Amino acid sequence: MARYFAGLDWGESRHDVAVIDNDGTVVAQVRIADTADGLAELLAALRQVQRGHRDIPIGIETGRGLMVAGLRQAGQPVVVLNPTQVARYRERLTAQKKKSDRSDARLLAHILRVDGQSHRPLPACTPKVEAIRELARAHRKSVQDLRHLAGRLRSRLHEYFPAALNAWASQNGGLTRPDARTILAAAPTPARAAELSYARLEELLAAAGRTRLIADEADRLYHLFHQHTLRQAPEIEIAMGHQTSALVAQLDVTSATAARLLAEIERRVDQHPQAAIYRSMPGVGPILAGRLLGELGDDPQRFATARNLRAYCAATPITWASGGSHRHSHRRNANPILAEAGHLWSFAALTRSPGARRLYDQRREAGDRHAAALRRLYAHLLGSLHHCLRHNIIYQEQRAFPTADDPTHGEPTQPAPP
Repeated sequence: MARYFAGLDWGESRHDVAVIDNDGTVVAQVRIADTADGLAELLAALRQVQRGHRDIPIGIETGRGLMVAGLRQAGQPVVVLNPTQVARYRERLTAQKKKSDRSDARLLAHILRVDGQSHRPLPACTPKVEAIRELARAHRKSVQDLRHLAGRLRSRLHEYFPAALNAWASQNGGLTRPDARTILAAAPTPARAAELSYARLEELLAAAGRTRLIADEADRLYHLFHQHTLRQAPEIEIAMGHQTSALVAQLDVTSATAARLLAEIERRVDQHPQAAIYRSMPGVGPILAGRLLGELGDDPQRFATARNLRAYCAATPITWASGGSHRHSHRRNANPILAEAGHLWSFAALTRSPGARRLYDQRREAGDRHAAALRRLYAHLLGSLHHCLRHNIIYQEQRAFPTADDPTHGEPTQPAPP
């Protein structure tokens, strides 16, 4: 029985689609619009090729967009191909440097025909987890924007208002703190800050949400703002103050956006059936739970073994062996969100799990650097997570990091709550 493969070259408004058979012969080629009618036209073209059109995999270079969403809702298997790999395949087919949308669609189908076993379709994740993934990515971007704006504000204050830099330099959050933003919004210049009285500073601190040691903090800021420092000309100070006010306003909006996204992430994660398992892992709070669950998904067939999960999360080394040369290096080409989440997770677990701390110390004593030891710990935690997800049980410290003298070693695990 003939088998067919399709390729879709993505465009902003139109897409080129090609379908080939086992011999590489093009049996259908159409150009469709990025609309509902275009999707219907594509599905009709696939039905003309083969009645069971859901058996035809479609290769594409992106996993996002309305067309991909429509294909997945129609039950069509979609295989996302790395653009760098596609470029290498293009060089295999021809020595000429040429490119067109129609030929790229054929190339994508050809890749699935030749090496389809090396590329997996998009996982069958539920809409719940895909919504969590979108929210988690948006929250991560908001946090990055917050840090970027804080860096711009720090650079601006360094040029004319060093007292503001010193005021919150040693405090958690720095210039992104609510009290820092509130006071800088009210007094964006050294002259305005020097006019703030004790009472006014206490009002601003209370308005920012501070509840403890308000008088002490107001006294500290009052003396700091009255110290003698280098100053710009008054007109330049005022101009720079306007820029500071604008940056503080952007910080307020970005901070509020991140807070709203985090609240929505926490609400949706708590509603997911696997929430109890993720939240039981040491060091995993609402942010990490959202990022891990969103990126890993809830398709039970996605990661058959813990090794598959570790490789996807960049927690297993790559072996380079040639002749007498044999060395290992960590994976750099991986999902950046999972790589970042792994570093944060393993670092947070050091103070939440005695076993995690013990494993980290052992790897450090063995000669691993800090990042390498954290990657080892990350791989171990991922193995525990895979086991818990596969058997629907919550994390248990004594089973994840057993010791010879542990009296609870071998006791049955506790099932995850429904």
